[in-house]
Amino acid sequence: MRVSDYEAIIFDSDGVLVDSEVIHVAVERELLSEIGLNYSHETYMARFVGLSNADYRTALGADYARLVGGTVPSDFDTRLDERVWPRIQAELKPLDGVIALVQSFHGKVAVGSSAPFDRLSEKLKLTKLAELFEPHIYSVDHVSRGKPNPDLFLHAARQLGVLPAQCIVVEDSIHGIAAALAAGMKLIGFAGSGHADQGLPERLLSAGASIVVKSHSEIRNLI
Repeated sequence: MRVSDYEAIIFDSDGVLVDSEVIHVAVERELLSEIGLNYSHETYMARFVGLSNADYRTALGADYARLVGGTVPSDFDTRLDERVWPRIQAELKPLDGVIALVQSFHGKVAVGSSAPFDRLSEKLKLTKLAELFEPHIYSVDHVSRGKPNPDLFLHAARQLGVLPAQCIVVEDSIHGIAAALAAGMKLIGFAGSGHADQGLPERLLSAGASIVVKSHSEIRNLI
C-alpha cells in the first residue's frame, strides 16, 4: 500500500491518536467488575471498543439483564466519569509519531471518533493535537448512527471534499474497521497503543484491515 496514492487519511482518536483506551478499558473493566460484569481483556476489546456511548450502554444493559438481573445502576455513568477523567487529564499522551506523519502527508486529514465531541476536543487539546486537524474533527455527535455504521467516515469524507475510495482510515477497533469498509475506504489497522494485546493485530486483519501497523512511523514509511 502506498499512502501517497490516496487523497485523505481519516484517523480514529482513542487508541490511534491519543493513548486513552488503556485508561478507559482499565477503569471500565474495574467498575463493571464491581457491579457483577466480568470480561476478559480480549473479549472486552472485541465487543466494546469503538462503539458509541449509546451503543455501549445498550450492550452493557443487555449483558447486565441476562447475567445479573435488572438494570445497570443509575449512577454508573457518573461513577465512571469521576474515575476516568482525572486520569485522562493527568496521564493522557499522544501516540508517538502522529505529528511527523501528518506533516509528511501532503493530502487532507481528519478525525472520525465515536467519542462525544466535547470529550474528543478536550483530549486533542490536552495532547496538543487539535491544531493538526481543525476544523476537520468529527465525532458521533455529527451523525445519526455511530460505528460500525459508515455514517461518520462518510461525513468526514464529504467535509473534506474527497471521494470515499480516496480515503484511508486508521483504526484500532473491529467496529471502526467495519464502519470504514462499509464506507468503501481503505483500512490500516493500528495496534501500537497501550491497550493493544497480542491478539489485536490478527483481529484487525480478520475484520478487514489491509495491513496492521504498530507505530505511526510505519505508516509514514508508506508515504
